[in-house]
Amino acid sequence: MENTTEALAELLAHARHAVVLTGAGASTESGIPDFRSQGGMWERYDPMEVASMATFLSDPARFWSFHRPRIDALSGVAPNDAHRALAELQRRGIVKAVITQNIDGLHAKAGSTDVIEVHGALDRGVCLRCDARVSIDELTARADAAGDGVPRCTRCGFQMKSAVILFGEQLPAEAISAAYDHAERADVMLVIGSSLLVAPVSGLPGIVLDRGGRLAILTESETPYDDRCAVRLHGRAGVQMSEVLAHLDALTA
Repeated sequence: MENTTEALAELLAHARHAVVLTGAGASTESGIPDFRSQGGMWERYDPMEVASMATFLSDPARFWSFHRPRIDALSGVAPNDAHRALAELQRRGIVKAVITQNIDGLHAKAGSTDVIEVHGALDRGVCLRCDARVSIDELTARADAAGDGVPRCTRCGFQMKSAVILFGEQLPAEAISAAYDHAERADVMLVIGSSLLVAPVSGLPGIVLDRGGRLAILTESETPYDDRCAVRLHGRAGVQMSEVLAHLDALTA
């Protein structure tokens, strides 16, 4: 196992179908707090109480009192060097897809085009009763105008939610299918900022390895796959991925 950005650059340079999987650690340099690591969001809040489908259905006012400030917190956040590096790797044809557990939309803002959002995205509002859709701006406007802070569907009157997947909610089938399809075709998977503890995404690296592919991991925390990867890096993702791009430039110079 290697532990240098040069080794990761070499691995990517020779990949036929490289796929990236990102988690919360890919966005921390943009100022978005991690959820599961030490000191993360879920140490201060019980996700089943504030971010679950059960709470959304039984106590929408409580759900929205937690959810509404977090929409504002993400609205002005910009991509970091890790997002920009991945977009450049896609532009060069090295990375074929980015699978992300993040809901912040920063990969798309950085220029990535084939982004598979397995936990949904904070870009629109939806009604679970009649499937009405509104923009995120309209969703927040309805929340702010409501006396109890709960946005409601103008078609059927049911409370609305963002397109972020909640605890206890089914993951989007199309996104999960696309993620598994890329994992089955990948000869290299690069994991950035994910602890690889949340199913079903946590199983994707195993699919790559079982089919003879190679795995590279760049995270601060340990993962269940650390002893099976070809390259293992720690540290800030933006710094490390900028170095990887520089090494790729040197390889092709």
